Amino acid sequence: MSKARKTKDEAAGEDEAPADEAVEVAVAADAVAADTGAAEAGAAEAAAEVTREEALAAEAADLKDQLLRALAETENVRRRLQREKEEGVKYAAAGLAKDMLSVADNLRRALDSAEPDALGESEPLKALHDGVEMVERELVTVFERAGINRIEPVGEKFDHDYHQAMFEVPGTDQPNGTVVELLQPGYVMHGRLLRPALVGVAKGGKDEADRDRPRVDTTV
Repeated sequence: MSKARKTKDEAAGEDEAPADEAVEVAVAADAVAADTGAAEAGAAEAAAEVTREEALAAEAADLKDQLLRALAETENVRRRLQREKEEGVKYAAAGLAKDMLSVADNLRRALDSAEPDALGESEPLKALHDGVEMVERELVTVFERAGINRIEPVGEKFDHDYHQAMFEVPGTDQPNGTVVELLQPGYVMHGRLLRPALVGVAKGGKDEADRDRPRVDTTV
């Protein structure tokens, strides 16, 4: 009987051994799963951190670009305002200058109307002529100080930006489009047109190429 009990106890011990091994395997599996979960969580957290850093870097780059654009726009506005201010000062007297052009025209007409013979015969007339001439010179000096210059383009190529053609003059032996007569001088103020010069332009003359081509003597 004792032998049978022993055999039964041995069988029970053998049944308990696999159960213990299964528990150990389960515990080990749980530990591995926990380690794997922790590693995956760490990797996800690291990826999220990288994503946040990239997002912050992109946001910083976008803000920098906006700042640079705003600074460039501010600089453009500042330059435009400065240019407008300078032009306002430079051309402040443009309206008055236009009104004074007729004064200059009348002074010149008065001087041109005086006959040289009459000036030589009459001292009062000569004195008056010299006085008007002095006034004209002073007016021209004032114009020049204000950046106003006269346009007298006789002999120059017609320029539609500064000249106004009133008529054409044939048979002048000048190249086509050359200014050959001046009816009224023009004026510019710091390069900006105040009034175009009224001119007569050559028609039917020689071309520039023909005029500049050297002549060949064909006489024998």
